[in-house]
Amino acid sequence: MKTMWMTLLLLSLAMVCGAADDKMGAPANKVEAPAACTQCGMDRTHFAQSRMVITYGDGTSSATCSLHCAAADLKAAKGKRVVLIKVADYHSKRLVNARIAAWVMGGDVQGVMTPVAKWAFAQRADAEAFVKEHGGKLVTFDEALKATKAELDEQPAHHDH
Repeated sequence: MKTMWMTLLLLSLAMVCGAADDKMGAPANKVEAPAACTQCGMDRTHFAQSRMVITYGDGTSSATCSLHCAAADLKAAKGKRVVLIKVADYHSKRLVNARIAAWVMGGDVQGVMTPVAKWAFAQRADAEAFVKEHGGKLVTFDEALKATKAELDEQPAHHDH
């Protein structure tokens, strides 16, 4: 009987730890390869909430830590056909289609590789709640990408991200 209770306690503890992982972000082994951003080398697991994956028509892909590095990759790959761009949902850290995600630009949460934060949400309601709590404004993917490209253009030519 004591063994059964101990087993139940351990299982409950494991489930609580698993739920905490979901709230805090996917464990390291759940972020797709590569571990390092293909543009700047930053740890994509550490920046799981802002990471992106770009799939090109020639079958190649690029995995970045942020929209900033994704924009730099798109600029470097000019002329390559883009098949799909995925971005992490800010809360769950699961990848979603960047074009249909709800984006928030600005607010009081520091962005990744950018002076003006840009976060993606799988659900519009989550983006609206974020704006209510942290400020910023709802934008489309194209608006967030355009602002990021403008930031890239303002950087000195020698800047390495």
